[in-house]
Amino acid sequence: MSCGEPHETDCSEILDHLYEFLDREMPDNDCTKFETHFEECSPCLEKYGLEQAVKKLVKRCCGQDDVPTDLRAKVMGRIDLIRAGEAVPEHDVDGDTPGAGVLNS
Repeated sequence: MSCGEPHETDCSEILDHLYEFLDREMPDNDCTKFETHFEECSPCLEKYGLEQAVKKLVKRCCGQDDVPTDLRAKVMGRIDLIRAGEAVPEHDVDGDTPGAGVLNS
């Protein structure tokens, strides 16, 4: 996605790190870079607005549920693998394979 205009920060970089911006998980100077980009680029601003709305909706609908610690650890492990550019295994991060608890007859 791009508006076709040159920017100091490329649209692909903005979109690759959009959730870090939404979650305020980046340094302030990077946040400022994103805010400047959104002022210049309406397609990225629109994507930001959409993702922000989805995040608010999920929080409103699911914000009261407690997340089990082991599930959070698995999800964070997969996110770390993806961020590192590694292949995500088809089975659970802890080594379980789908259907491993099912008895064969």
